[in-house]
Amino acid sequence: MDILELARKLNTDLEKGLTQEEAQKRLKLYGYNTVEDKRSFSDIKLFLSQFKSPFILLLLAAATLSFFLGDEFESIIILLIVILGSIVDFFQERSAHKTIESLTHLVKVKATVLRDGEKKDIPVEEVVRGDVVILTAGDIIPADCILVESKDLFVNESVLTGESYPVEKEKGQNVFMGSYVVSGYGKALCIATGKETEFGKIASKYKDIKVETDFEVGLRRFGYLLMQVAFIMIILVFFVNVYFHRPVVESFLFALSLSIGITPTLLPAIVTVTLSFGAKKMAEKQVIVKRLVSIQNFGSMNVLCTDKTGTITQGVMKVVGFKDVEDKTNDEIFHYAYINAFFQTGFKNPIDDAILSFKNLDTTKYHKLDEIPYDFNRKRLSILVKHEDKNILISKGSVKNIIEISRYLKINGNTLPLTDEIKSKIFETLDRYSENGYRVIGVSYKFIDKNSIDFSDESEMIFIGFLIFEDPLKLNVEKVIEELYQKGIRIVILTGDNRFVAKHIGEKLGLNKVLTSQELQNIHPDALVKVVEKYDIFAELTPSQKEDIIQALRKAGNVVGFIGDGVNDVPAMKVADVSISVDNAVDIAKESADIVLLKNDLEVILAGILEGRKAFINTLKYLFMQTSSNFGNIFSMVGASFIIPFLPLLPKQVLFQNFLTDIAVVSIPKDRVDEDWIRQPKKWDLRFIKYFMVIFGLLSSVFDFITFLTLIYGFKVTPEEFRSGWFIEALLTQLFVILILRTKFRFYKSKPDKYLLYTVLIVAFTGLAIPFTPLGTILELYPLNSTLFLAILAIVVGYIVLVETVKIWFYKKIHF
Repeated sequence: MDILELARKLNTDLEKGLTQEEAQKRLKLYGYNTVEDKRSFSDIKLFLSQFKSPFILLLLAAATLSFFLGDEFESIIILLIVILGSIVDFFQERSAHKTIESLTHLVKVKATVLRDGEKKDIPVEEVVRGDVVILTAGDIIPADCILVESKDLFVNESVLTGESYPVEKEKGQNVFMGSYVVSGYGKALCIATGKETEFGKIASKYKDIKVETDFEVGLRRFGYLLMQVAFIMIILVFFVNVYFHRPVVESFLFALSLSIGITPTLLPAIVTVTLSFGAKKMAEKQVIVKRLVSIQNFGSMNVLCTDKTGTITQGVMKVVGFKDVEDKTNDEIFHYAYINAFFQTGFKNPIDDAILSFKNLDTTKYHKLDEIPYDFNRKRLSILVKHEDKNILISKGSVKNIIEISRYLKINGNTLPLTDEIKSKIFETLDRYSENGYRVIGVSYKFIDKNSIDFSDESEMIFIGFLIFEDPLKLNVEKVIEELYQKGIRIVILTGDNRFVAKHIGEKLGLNKVLTSQELQNIHPDALVKVVEKYDIFAELTPSQKEDIIQALRKAGNVVGFIGDGVNDVPAMKVADVSISVDNAVDIAKESADIVLLKNDLEVILAGILEGRKAFINTLKYLFMQTSSNFGNIFSMVGASFIIPFLPLLPKQVLFQNFLTDIAVVSIPKDRVDEDWIRQPKKWDLRFIKYFMVIFGLLSSVFDFITFLTLIYGFKVTPEEFRSGWFIEALLTQLFVILILRTKFRFYKSKPDKYLLYTVLIVAFTGLAIPFTPLGTILELYPLNSTLFLAILAIVVGYIVLVETVKIWFYKKIHF
């Protein structure tokens, strides 16, 4: 359709865009510009997800069946306990989701649109059909659009086509949501948003497909392992009890109740809450987490790849000179560079900021005619301006790339041929400044009889001289890098700067081995896996080489993080285990990132990494508790079914015990973490957890059987007294083992968080008090005589002492 006709149909003014009032109406009519629902979750869906465990569903079904078979009271009690536990889990997860939503709002990606005739930055999700969008290098294409204007606009559409090489887009062509601008300028009319875009249609087909992190894979496999064990135990317990002529429905409910005790029904909630609490703590350190599970990879990262600018250095370029080939100051060099920087419309960059802030020049006599934006292959930016009656083409960029398009040299007012001898002198000057840590760019120009330019016009130019910049190291950066090394994180610098600048910076930081782009080209990909381990700095890199290095580091067994802030960094960010960006990065870099830094500083990253490690360790604490007492209890129940002539616990007692322990563990996400746990990166280790589960699970079972023998043969108790006694013993051991296993040291040497300590003590007191309340009567839990009660406490104390002893031995033998 003709663009003007389309604009009329969409009731849009191509020069002024939509009015703000009309845009708000369309936002209400068409909805937000997202491929998913505006809210990432709904309360109803979240609550229903608490019942997705097949064992809980079977339990609810069996309890319902029991109700209709006449056991109404028992069934209602079971249903109430299950629902009450689900409500607790629901509010925990709901709070976690809201925390993440509030954090992601801090780093929203924005689009530039015309509203009421003025440029306005708005959240991408608020772009509507009919909006006129302004596109420059680094911008995400916010919706499906048709180009109204285009100048040297190159777009990366790899998310849709798989082709990583940028495609040139001209007026009248479509650009699509999900792609991004590599270079150039465009103005586009939005014709489809959200799920109606091509990207939205594809995303809806594959919305259930996602790439799992090692952490997610490990959790899933661990969950399957417990589910398999639970399933076997259900069958075994059920048939044993039926064999001994115990009530069938009650035996089935009992078996299902046990399965809920061992299966990680609370695991998703605990993981979400722990990671969201970690994300909140990281936000306090100015580290914003966009994807929760990336926290684990962030904490287990042992190689951090970064450019030097802004992370190692202050990131604020300063002009320190403008020199000709004879190393003399020449104002004409700065004048041409200033005109080039003033009129360029590509992405914001430190070089142009430094030039424009150095001093102001009068540009009123210049009129911009055309532009060839900077890209990372040409490594230069060209501007065509009209001055009086002459058209001047001005290029600035990498000295090597400026020399490539220059045939002449201007020196002392004379224009001379650019001979090989002069070129050698130019590169000697470049090397001299670079070896002292200065950033150097070249400037050239020529007069041209054209009002527009293309790549072929970048030739036969006159080289005029250098612009020299400095970007000092950040204060204390050497100390922070040393701290990172002590925490098991190696810094690797990936930079496009020349080898001498990179080497100069490296020498100050103790990073001395430099590999250049040209040397990299001669290394076979298989050999690169070993080579990357030997070098700390890679210089003069292209964007694709950054990607190659990160992939090689990962193949070598490292967990690799990469900090990127430009369009050229996106391919490398996509292959890193953890992609990190900064708040002032281009849109596509922020969108691609798992984690966004509000301050580009290694100290901020270090603080975030430590918080990430704490979140991961606190997740493991829940698993340690789950796999010790609970796993031991399931074995104990199986054994009890063989030797005890009645159900060891009633289904409602098992479920209520699980409910109380669930309340106790909800404070684990806030627990303190020992310094030793976070000294080095930690990875998911299912082997370690299996060892832990077997050793401490069996230890728990041993004390359960001691309890059985004490109750049956020592005190010759009734079934009601047996259940009351074992309920107390099982509850107290599960509670106090949390305080024991939360640290690898002696429990009294590691102080728990006060909320965890208070929660455990309150739940323990509640459990002890229940037999004396009307609730105890409902649950059929009764007070024990003092002698029996003291015997139970002695068993609990013995269990705690032995667990503490075995724990110290365990960590000496098996390292994690």
